[in-house]
Amino acid sequence: MHWINWAVVATYLLVVVVDGLRRTRGTKNIEGYFLANRSLPWWAVGLSVMATQLSAVTLIGTTGQGATDGLRFVQFYFGLPIAMVILGVTLVPFLHGAKVYTAYEYLERRFDAKTRSLTSFLFLLSRGMSCGTIIAAPAVVFSAIFGWNLVWSVALFGVPTVIYTVLGGVQAVAWADVKQMFVVVAALTMMVVVLVVQMPIPIDDAMRIAGATGRLQVFDFTFDLTKTYTFWSGIIGGTFLMLSYFGTDQSQVQRYLAAKSVPEARSSLLISAYWKIPLQALVLLVGVLVFLFFLFEPAPMLYNPSHERQVRAAEPATYDALASRYVVAVSTRQAAARAASAAQRAGDTRAETSTLAAFRASDADVGTVRKEALAAAERVTGQSSRDVNYIIPRFVLDHLPLGLAGLFLAAVIGAAMSSVAAELNSLSTVSIIDFYRRWFKPEGSDAHYLLASKIATGIWGLFACLVATKAATLGSLIEVVNRFGSFFYGSILGVFLLAMIPRTRAFGAFVGLITGMLAVGTVSYMAPSVAYLWYNVIGAITVLLVGGALSVARPHTA
Repeated sequence: MHWINWAVVATYLLVVVVDGLRRTRGTKNIEGYFLANRSLPWWAVGLSVMATQLSAVTLIGTTGQGATDGLRFVQFYFGLPIAMVILGVTLVPFLHGAKVYTAYEYLERRFDAKTRSLTSFLFLLSRGMSCGTIIAAPAVVFSAIFGWNLVWSVALFGVPTVIYTVLGGVQAVAWADVKQMFVVVAALTMMVVVLVVQMPIPIDDAMRIAGATGRLQVFDFTFDLTKTYTFWSGIIGGTFLMLSYFGTDQSQVQRYLAAKSVPEARSSLLISAYWKIPLQALVLLVGVLVFLFFLFEPAPMLYNPSHERQVRAAEPATYDALASRYVVAVSTRQAAARAASAAQRAGDTRAETSTLAAFRASDADVGTVRKEALAAAERVTGQSSRDVNYIIPRFVLDHLPLGLAGLFLAAVIGAAMSSVAAELNSLSTVSIIDFYRRWFKPEGSDAHYLLASKIATGIWGLFACLVATKAATLGSLIEVVNRFGSFFYGSILGVFLLAMIPRTRAFGAFVGLITGMLAVGTVSYMAPSVAYLWYNVIGAITVLLVGGALSVARPHTA
């Protein structure tokens, strides 16, 4: 990579780190370290919430998802505005008014210590794994750039981030997130401009071709529990997921607990309600445009360069045969795309229909060759061969203009740093407040708890790096994150919903939580075809039904 791109990356990261460390000076108490002394303005909290979601996983995994699958992933977020409104009148005033450090402290006040501890443990487990996935995203980029072993890429990125997080606090993280949002939006916007300008056919013709492959289909009204992204899974399952994520996940709750007041905390959530779906559509659109770009420019048969090298070395005859077929299939597809564009410009409806059909057939042929190549890669490497996470890095490194590639990489690395810092900070907060201070050392100085929180941050950072080495091989990183979360989120949400029902009891909440997790585990094992978004609904409803029934049956139980 050109030194100018490296200069852009280094300059941005230097600004973020120096400014972050500057803002942590004078932080001597745990309220300042964990909650910025509850002094952050609503717009900074809102942008921080957005930036935590818009991690490197989004910039790599979601754009890759758009390139392979189109816009339909945006249905995943249809429940977000509904969830934000509900949270604004329910959990936000409950938690902010309770003056707690973590969301789970409130559960002990409402129920008992064991319910608090179990819920906290489930958060630590799910968020620790998700944090590893966020580290995996920039590691994928580094691996693609330099051909490094993925383990070394994870270490080279994860270790500095952990060090930065240990030194920082939530205030440093939040203000880094604000800067990150502007850089990410700028990078995405400029990528769209570059892709449109470099498109060899008119953009409206290109979008019709994308539509012919189904990549512009946003709405799928099929009510099918086995389909991951539909209107109904987004509205129903997505609402439950977003309620749990924004309402009970400490990495998000910690943001609005740091706001100055309940009204400002509510306002911060509305930023996501208004802007998350358009921003996510922009991310997916970049992926669609990259797909269109590669219709007319040479595209790798295998986007993962490491797998490509290994297949070529281990099975040269198989690789050469597949490569020859791939060249022919890609050439045929490109000719069909140009023919479809010409028919569209000529206004020849009949010719347009036939050329688009020919394009779809040739695109299917390209897909067939790619599937065989991916199967060969899996056979040779013994690893999952899904290379959706490598599509955008290969485009950025091979085709973006000088300087813009550096800006995109800076956005990816900075996004991961801010997201990982936020995750590690929340993991440390829960570890210290909900376990160490609650069960092991209830009396201690702020200096002691600050030291303990930094040690906890380092331990969680090591755990996340270990998870990262596996997560990068699991397929689309954005799906990996949401699969991890959906296994736990619904049941955790159910406990908080029970807490807002006046006559529910601790025994019902605790047993309901365990039953909810068992129900989700049973469904995932017995019916693996059920889409993961529905796990959130299953978990929450099970906890509500079981917890509510036991509270009625045993009303005098503590």
